Amino acid sequence: MQFCAKAKYIRFSPYKLRPLVDAIRGKDVEFSLSWLATCKLKRVVPIKKLIESAVANAKNNGNVEKGELIIKRIIVDQGSTYKYYKPSARGVSSVLRKRFSHMSVVLSNKDSDKEV
Repeated sequence: MQFCAKAKYIRFSPYKLRPLVDAIRGKDVEFSLSWLATCKLKRVVPIKKLIESAVANAKNNGNVEKGELIIKRIIVDQGSTYKYYKPSARGVSSVLRKRFSHMSVVLSNKDSDKEV
C-alpha cells in the first residue's frame, strides 16, 4: 500500500533541496529521519516535516508503523518564482529571483515493494 504527502510553495530553491532528497530516496523511513535530524541545515526542516506527514498518513489511514515503511519516490519540482529588482552599479537595476519548490513523497511497505 502506498501513502503520499505533498508540500507546495516551500521557500527554498529546488536546486538546494534536490541533493538532500537524493540522499534519502529509496531508504528506510527511520534511517532517513535520523539522517535528516543530524544534518544541520535549515533547508532540511521542510523535507523532514513532509516525511513525518506521510508517516502520519500511513499510521492513520493504513495502520502501518514507521519501521515498516520505505521512501519509494520523493520528488522536488520548481514552483513559482518571485522576481524583484535591486539597484546595481551605474544606475542599472538587476533582477533577483526567489525560487519556490513543490515536493511530493510516496511511502510504501517494505514487504509490498519486494513482491512487486
